[in-house]
Amino acid sequence: MVVVRAGSFPMGSPESEPGRGNDEGPQHTVTVAQPFAVGKYEVTFDEWDACVAAGGCQHTPGDELWGRDRRPVVNVSWNDAQAYVSWLTRKTGKGYRLLSEAEWEYAARARSTTAYPWGHDKGTIRANFRYSGSQWSDRLTAPVGSFAPNGFGLYDMIGNVWEWTQDCWNGSYQGAPSDGLAWLTGDCGRRVVRGGCWNRHPEVARAAYRTWLEPGLRTDILGFRLARTL
Repeated sequence: MVVVRAGSFPMGSPESEPGRGNDEGPQHTVTVAQPFAVGKYEVTFDEWDACVAAGGCQHTPGDELWGRDRRPVVNVSWNDAQAYVSWLTRKTGKGYRLLSEAEWEYAARARSTTAYPWGHDKGTIRANFRYSGSQWSDRLTAPVGSFAPNGFGLYDMIGNVWEWTQDCWNGSYQGAPSDGLAWLTGDCGRRVVRGGCWNRHPEVARAAYRTWLEPGLRTDILGFRLARTL
């Protein structure tokens, strides 16, 4: 885990950002008042399989024949992720959970204000998404930590697999919390996912891009990352 310090940031994208969707606005200031811990990597198959072995997780996801070990776990739903964080909380006595959407964007940006944490251009071999130039691009997931970390020391916030957040879906930021907490009203039959993935276009890997999936969905482009309240 990496401790992310408290701070404020502009959440969402400016209207001038290429690829921007209406659900990325209005851009607004969010203040994360307390530090929190974030998984340095996406949760891996090794970590998930430990939960299964301990009886805390009932679902054994397939790995698409890509390998398990240090690859990010895929084929896990939002509901599965909740089972994992509940097990880990019981096992350790610490408050593990999913990130809120605001915490996710704050952590992904790492104080940047550009389309991607490294700049406005998608770049080359910066992350694992379509046309990113990596050996895994548009083929499969990469082992976690295969690319340089962002300014907070977090890996694969952009690309590799979509990451579940805690939040319910809302189609804009009108009325969104400004304190960094999860938005738990709206359409809770859909949950926010962030970050893009190995086979999607670079535009959806932008730090502000947001979309939703149903909480029971399991797919090979979808995983999650841990957060912990300090």
